[in-house]
Amino acid sequence: MQSNDADRMSQLLCDLKQANPQLLQSEKLAAIGQLAAGVAHEINNPVGYVFSNLKTLAEYVRDLLCIIDATDQVGSLEELQALKQSLDYDYIRDDAKALIAESEEGIERVKSLITALKDFSHIEEDDFVFVDLHHGLDTTLHLANNELKYKAEVIKEYATLPHVECLPSQVKQVALNLLTNASQAIKNHGVITLRTGHEGERIWFEVSDTGCGIPPEHRDRLFEPFFTTKPIGEGTGLGLALSFSIVQKHGGQIEIDSEVGQGSTFRVWLPIKQPRRVEQEQGQR
Repeated sequence: MQSNDADRMSQLLCDLKQANPQLLQSEKLAAIGQLAAGVAHEINNPVGYVFSNLKTLAEYVRDLLCIIDATDQVGSLEELQALKQSLDYDYIRDDAKALIAESEEGIERVKSLITALKDFSHIEEDDFVFVDLHHGLDTTLHLANNELKYKAEVIKEYATLPHVECLPSQVKQVALNLLTNASQAIKNHGVITLRTGHEGERIWFEVSDTGCGIPPEHRDRLFEPFFTTKPIGEGTGLGLALSFSIVQKHGGQIEIDSEVGQGSTFRVWLPIKQPRRVEQEQGQR
């Protein structure tokens, strides 16, 4: 009997391990879908004023071409100057520069959002690489900005960190899950603080919120698959479970500090170098 139970448990663990990539992909696609409306809004704003600027620039080009064509027709320099004055040439010249600069800024905003979404949507990653964790956190914040800005002031408290060996998009997934949970824990408007630190051979980042906090009876179940305190239809219950799985895969851990009515802090510890790399470097000495 014990042998059969052990076999069933072994098979269950094997099935869960095989299902994990699909669960990760499902949760990531769900997160992208959740952010889609916010990203669309963030993109729509700069696209709107770039479109408006192009219409104005088109009118300016028409007037400038009129001035250029007039150089072959006017009888005197005074006539040309009068035409320039009537078309408000000095204003056109200054405003055109401002419109182009503003449009370039808008396009850069759109590009950065698309890049953030593209980076986040990488489902399959096989190779651990050294990356700037702060860059990944900033990309995630940028992507989630539309959801966060209406719920909380976001404060960044970054320490000086070495580059960290990780699977970048999966670490961003963890950060996004924690930021989203922090936002949803705040009922009206509060503060979300994103901190980083470095101790020995490990780094950490944490997300603190001034939300409702987590009841003690729920804390031991937070990382269980499909466990959620959200109303039906508002959460899959996979976000924290998959975040826990990702952090474990990296050889790290997640710590929780929460008080009901005061808020919560989730701290993620990650090794600077993966254990296999440390073993390789020690073997070469």
